[in-house]
Amino acid sequence: MKTESKMKKDARPSWDEYFLEIAGIVCKRSTCLRRKVGALIVKGRRILATGYNGTPSGIKHCAEVGCLRTRLNIPSGQRHELCNGLHAEQNVLLQAALYGISLRESSLYVTHQPCIICAKMIINAGITEVVIAGEYPDEMARRFLDEAGIKVRRVG
Repeated sequence: MKTESKMKKDARPSWDEYFLEIAGIVCKRSTCLRRKVGALIVKGRRILATGYNGTPSGIKHCAEVGCLRTRLNIPSGQRHELCNGLHAEQNVLLQAALYGISLRESSLYVTHQPCIICAKMIINAGITEVVIAGEYPDEMARRFLDEAGIKVRRVG
């Protein structure tokens, strides 16, 4: 008979925990110097696409050229357009588009709450749920997602 501690050790993660753990692994590919973010889109418990934050393909990474936002002393959650990189949510949406994958009625799992720019894209992509592991300082994004009827849940 298994002991209680052995049972907890062998316990399978919930689907939310599983997908957020994968998002945590995806974020390890991030090239951002300030915050590593990973995202994946799931439908019917199947992963459709993944993305992490960093510079577009073919553009020098911030590790090579330095962080523009740090150089300009831009606080987190402000002036998103002043960055060499794309957000993980933007990259996951673009990866799905690149391969012709519909995101209608899917769920987004992401290591941090989306910003307002990403929230607008999430709304128009047809995603119905956002599951986050951590917060991000952007109340406007939360208001938009709420108004659009997109369920936001924090797990962990």
